[in-house]
Amino acid sequence: MTGGLREGTSALLVSTDGRLLMQLRDDLPHVSDPGKISLFGGRRDGSETFLECVVREIHEEIGYYLPPERFELIGRYFGPDHSTPGGTLHGEVFLARDVPIDRLKVTEGRLEIVAIDDLERVSALLARPAEYALAIFLKREPIT
Repeated sequence: MTGGLREGTSALLVSTDGRLLMQLRDDLPHVSDPGKISLFGGRRDGSETFLECVVREIHEEIGYYLPPERFELIGRYFGPDHSTPGGTLHGEVFLARDVPIDRLKVTEGRLEIVAIDDLERVSALLARPAEYALAIFLKREPIT
């Protein structure tokens, strides 16, 4: 596919103990960012809002329901779609805190749990959406 507009959402999830809950993407040719560490999320369906999309996608992908009020909008992106030649991406990035690790049932890829002070270890494996969200998050959060 070349050109076109793709719209979607993703969420940076923070566990109850302050670690980041991310998705290690399957290493398959049809998967975007194969083998990379990214955020949970996906494409908008029909006329759903970005918030409705992130609530649906997160529930589908982690098997745990987080209601809309648990999500905080932390960033928007409108620009080149790096995974679609000539395409444009419009996305919103959300943050949800206090997600209980022991209640998750990841349905796509594998759960990657990363302590904030251990981000350097995985930095080379991060997909662009994860890099973008982490840059926003780290500017907002004091690193101790």
